[in-house]
Amino acid sequence: MTAIIRRRAALGLGAAALALPALPAGAQTVRRNARLVIGFPPGGSSDVVARIYAEKLRGSYAPNVIVDGRPGAAGRIAVEHVRDAEKDGTVFLQTPASMLTVQPHVFPREVRYDALTDLIPVSTVCTFPFALSVPMNHPARNLAEWAAWSRAQTGETPWASPAAGSVPHFIGIMLGRRLGLRLEHVPYRGGAPAVQDVIGGRLPLFIGVLSEVLPQHGSGLRIIAVTSDSRFAKLPDVPTLAELGYPEQSAEEWFGALLPAGTPAPVVEGLHAAIRSAAASPEVRGALERLEFLPTTSATPQAFADRIRRERDLWGVVVRESGFKPEG
Repeated sequence: MTAIIRRRAALGLGAAALALPALPAGAQTVRRNARLVIGFPPGGSSDVVARIYAEKLRGSYAPNVIVDGRPGAAGRIAVEHVRDAEKDGTVFLQTPASMLTVQPHVFPREVRYDALTDLIPVSTVCTFPFALSVPMNHPARNLAEWAAWSRAQTGETPWASPAAGSVPHFIGIMLGRRLGLRLEHVPYRGGAPAVQDVIGGRLPLFIGVLSEVLPQHGSGLRIIAVTSDSRFAKLPDVPTLAELGYPEQSAEEWFGALLPAGTPAPVVEGLHAAIRSAAASPEVRGALERLEFLPTTSATPQAFADRIRRERDLWGVVVRESGFKPEG
């Protein structure tokens, strides 16, 4: 019986190898099951995107790819776990951009990793914009009207983001300064409760991930601007902040894949090629677009590393100029 099982396993691996897409010269995949580590609970966007890719990478990068959720410390536990993991390609990370580009400046004492020295950037896997939204019954129909309404209020105008020290938080700080407004930031734990308070009229403005507010646009709330470089296809009448004269507030979040530093270059190239192939497939593109995410990948691992370095430097300036200090 054992011999039969071994023979069947060998035949299965052979069939899987024959099914692998052509890899670039010098690239290689892994022969053991791989773990795709994320730092957030099941059901959230990180988990959903990871499972979409894990399904497509199964057989093209590793015999099986298992999503391994390790939530805690705002996602840092997962990053540190991959930093210290095996350097053979069987463990890799999917993380939001802010973990690598913003948090090192926001939480300098807590962040004990460097994306460019402790990890090897492989590729982005998707991007998505943020949106500014107001209650549906708010008198402001656009950002200029909202700014005028805010100036007419006594005291500071409250507004919300999904978390203190998040990208939407800093977008709001920068925009408030450009508009000359007196604003009071109200941090939430995630976007869902903030969206409900906007719909209920308890908040006059929320800045958060577009996909969290899009289903309520035109009913419970109104989206008045998006932070992407170009208009969102499903919101052709909603302008970008850049169009409105605030290009420095343009920002998109991305999820990216990284390996532990020391992983052999052929394996890095193998994962990069497998991710690029997965992102180009109709199945992955369709699944991501249903989430209002755009399947985007980096041309090369080096291009992704350059992007991280560039955005980390930019956010460092923003965080310093904001004067933000984490509580405690």
